[in-house]
Amino acid sequence: MRGKQILIGALSALLVLTTSGTAGAKGKTKRSDNHVMTASVVFKPTSETNLTNDVYDMVDPSSTAYHQYLTPSQFAEKFGQSTAYVNSVKTYLNKYHLTTSTFAGNLAIKVKGHRSDLNKAFKARYVKGKPSRTTYHLPGKLSKNVVAVIGLYAKKADGKVASKKSAKISNSAVPTSGEKPQTDISGNQFSKQYGAAKFADHYQLSSLYDKGLTGQNQRIGIVSYGDFRKSDLQTYWRQAGVADHLNQIHKIYTIDNAKTVTKDMNHSLSEAQIEATLDVQSASAIAPGADIDFYIGSSANQATNDSAVYFTTFAQAISDNQDQQISTSFAPTVELPGQWDDHSSTLRQYNHAFNLLLEQAAAQGITVFRASGDNGPRDMPGKVENHSVTTSPYQVIVGGTTLPYQKIINHRVVSVKQERAWGDTYSAVPSKNQPANFPGGGGGFSALNPTPRYQQGFSGINTFRAIELLKYKKGGYLINKHPRVIYGTGHSRNLPDVSSNADIQTGYATYLSGPKVISDSKKKIKTAQTKIWMIGGGTSYAAPQVAAANAVMGSGLQTRIGFWNPQIYKFAAQQDTPFNVLDDADQNNNLYYTGQPGKLYNQATGLGTINYEKLYGHFQDEKATD
Repeated sequence: MRGKQILIGALSALLVLTTSGTAGAKGKTKRSDNHVMTASVVFKPTSETNLTNDVYDMVDPSSTAYHQYLTPSQFAEKFGQSTAYVNSVKTYLNKYHLTTSTFAGNLAIKVKGHRSDLNKAFKARYVKGKPSRTTYHLPGKLSKNVVAVIGLYAKKADGKVASKKSAKISNSAVPTSGEKPQTDISGNQFSKQYGAAKFADHYQLSSLYDKGLTGQNQRIGIVSYGDFRKSDLQTYWRQAGVADHLNQIHKIYTIDNAKTVTKDMNHSLSEAQIEATLDVQSASAIAPGADIDFYIGSSANQATNDSAVYFTTFAQAISDNQDQQISTSFAPTVELPGQWDDHSSTLRQYNHAFNLLLEQAAAQGITVFRASGDNGPRDMPGKVENHSVTTSPYQVIVGGTTLPYQKIINHRVVSVKQERAWGDTYSAVPSKNQPANFPGGGGGFSALNPTPRYQQGFSGINTFRAIELLKYKKGGYLINKHPRVIYGTGHSRNLPDVSSNADIQTGYATYLSGPKVISDSKKKIKTAQTKIWMIGGGTSYAAPQVAAANAVMGSGLQTRIGFWNPQIYKFAAQQDTPFNVLDDADQNNNLYYTGQPGKLYNQATGLGTINYEKLYGHFQDEKATD
């Protein structure tokens, strides 16, 4: 959470950052014409229909295009705008003292420069309204193939931007367990209780380790808003029995440079650092043989808004084409127009642009994973269905579960007898009618994306069972004493796709260090260096773990697995399914959606949890039929 203090005893698993533009932290944000900003110009593909068809054909063994993945230059030749057209746009912008670079694939360019120069080049004009907008104009033929311009903000340099209430997911919604892991045990024991072995043993990934598969010859991309300390990663590895392999960890800074980002990290321990740290620790422990490319999109003073940061950072990772899989636990905001922070692209334009970018990833054989969130279907309080952007059908959205456990919590026994959807009202302290927040895996229906091909007609898709466990009151929720069961239908992209352990009560260990902001007895603010071992939960752990498991499988397949979703929905309908469907209706909910008995899909856990030994076998069989 930029520019704010954090509570070390709290951990958010999906950070929805909206601290720029009109949506942001409470107070006012000042923008200067002297700030260097980054924007993106996104172009149409030569044929969106052909691109989508090819993306599906590339993972269809019956197609001649099966696994015929493209390099970025091949993608540019087949689907990108011509180099002549892209260069003409760049030449025009360069006249205004702007630096431009083309993302490989010719679907977008990165534009960097002072805000005043950006506004002059794009003839940007601020239009006050609800929401306020920045209109822009490119001359003549230059505008004909533009899908969106992301990141412009036109207003007087000395103007102040009145901000809306932040849409950021609060840390208090997803606290840690309050427990600390045992650190006086062996690496193997630690891993089984709090780390990679806990995941691998439960989801049958260990059998692939037995085959010698550890992610070798694979690269995992992680898209983040924050940075991490390599020394923290080494401390975690030593405790978890993972060999030190810092030479396999690569940091790529996409907005601000390393010096600026490191200075910011050294100022105070932030949510973004916590998230970055748990992402890299989770992925590197599951796939120790893989390289990790850690893409850091961070903008000092929010000169570049979060929507532009997110797009630029993803575009860089996909353009580089180094990684067979990319994971992220971040999103720029939620699917609510009133919370949208980019003035120059609408929410739907941005969603369209991002979908095109992820289609490029799929055409290159990159599998993209994203955390579903930790507030059930409510990423904003008081309303169902306001998921984080993006709910793109071209990524694997990873939901959350709770592993079986029995604990004494708040002086009473809490027992979960079998793995279930993560939707925790059962371990809550009786609130005495005080509103509270409850954690659960994200799931439901997209407001932006229609039902994709692979979900159409699939058992359980676009039909749901839900239970009104909670009622909203004064900024929080109360548990309904007599919850109502609801049945209904939907007509859009259903999420999540798969699920994995994310509950805080059955969570994983993370180690981090840094300056903690505190106040003394005289209320003076100062910092103190702190070192923290904690047990956390959230789909932020699940997404990089699943991505790393994909790298483990990929190291044995000798080919990019590519766009998962059309493949896994097909596997899920087969008799020897690699998925454990969590369809119990009574003891399986994500704070709203429940299991659907007899259905293969539900909006609490998607297709369910994964048996990686079986999933690997299915991918092998598909490859053998090619």
